[in-house]
Amino acid sequence: MSVYVVGHSNPDTDSVCGAIAYAHYLKATGTDAVACAQIAAANLNPESKLVLDRFGLVVPQELTDVEGKDVALVDFSDIGQAPANITKANVVAIVDHHKIGDLTTNGPIFFYAKPVGCTCTVLFEMYKNNNVDLPKDIAGGMVAAILSDTVNFKSPTCTDEDKAAVKELLVIAGVASQDDLFMDMLMAKSSVAGVPIKDLIFRDYKDFDMNGKKVGIGQIELASLDQVADIRADLIKGVESVKADGRHSVLFMLTDVVKEGTDLLVVSDDPAIIEQAFGGKIADNVMWVDGMMSRKKQAVPPLQKAFGC
Repeated sequence: MSVYVVGHSNPDTDSVCGAIAYAHYLKATGTDAVACAQIAAANLNPESKLVLDRFGLVVPQELTDVEGKDVALVDFSDIGQAPANITKANVVAIVDHHKIGDLTTNGPIFFYAKPVGCTCTVLFEMYKNNNVDLPKDIAGGMVAAILSDTVNFKSPTCTDEDKAAVKELLVIAGVASQDDLFMDMLMAKSSVAGVPIKDLIFRDYKDFDMNGKKVGIGQIELASLDQVADIRADLIKGVESVKADGRHSVLFMLTDVVKEGTDLLVVSDDPAIIEQAFGGKIADNVMWVDGMMSRKKQAVPPLQKAFGC
C-alpha cells in the first residue's frame, strides 16, 4: 500500500516541495509513496507554480480526503490544516518545523521536527544523515522552499541550519544566484493583478484555535505596499467576509519585504486583544507592525498569549 505524503491546506512552496521531497525519500528508502497536495494543480499559488516549472518537478497529486489511507504529513500537524477524514486515516509519519499540533495517533510513528525556518531544511538533513541520493530537480524545489519560508534569510525564523542547507542545495540544484531565484519567486508570489480578492486572502492562509476562538491569519509578501494600494478597501471587505464565516478574528498580513514590516489588516470581535498582542493601535482596520515578517514566529505566539492560550 502506498503512503500518501501531503502538506497543509492552502499549501505554500514548502508544503508542496516538502511533499515531493519526502515522497522521493520514502521511495528511495524502500516505501512506495505518492506526493500530494490538498488542491488541484491549477490552484497552486503562483510562486509554487513557478518553482515546479523552473525545476521541472511533477505536480503533486490532488488529495482532499484521506479516509482509510496511510498518510505522511509534512509542514503541519494540526487537524484543522489536514485533509478531510484525517482522524480516519493511518498517519505513519510527520516531518515539520512548527509547534506540535493537536493531531494524535493510535500508535508510535516516525516524527521528525526541528525549530528551523523550513521543513525542507529538516528533510535535507534526513537525506544527508541517511546517505539518500538527492536529485537535482528536487534539490531545486527544496532550496526554493527554504528561501521562500525564510524570506531570503530575512525572517526571524531563519537559522544557521537553513543557511547551510541553502548553500549546499544551490550547488546540487545548479542555481547560480540565490538572490535572482528569490526575486523571481517574490515577483510571482506578490502578483495581485487580476486575482480575485478571496484568492489573495487564501493564497497563504491558516486558521488557529485561540483558547476556543477561531482566528484566521493570511499573508502575502510584497516588494512594496504600493502593489495593493488600489485594492486595500476591497481587501478589508474580503477579510470582513472571511471573518463573518464563524471566526472571532481574521488578520491579513501585507508584508513589505524591503521595509521589513507588515501592514496588518484586522477584523475582530475584540480589536483590543489584537492591539494588546502587538502593542499598537488599529485605525480603520489597519495597524503597522514594524519588523513583522513571520506569521509563525511573530504573529501566532503574541496572539496566543493575548488570547490566554
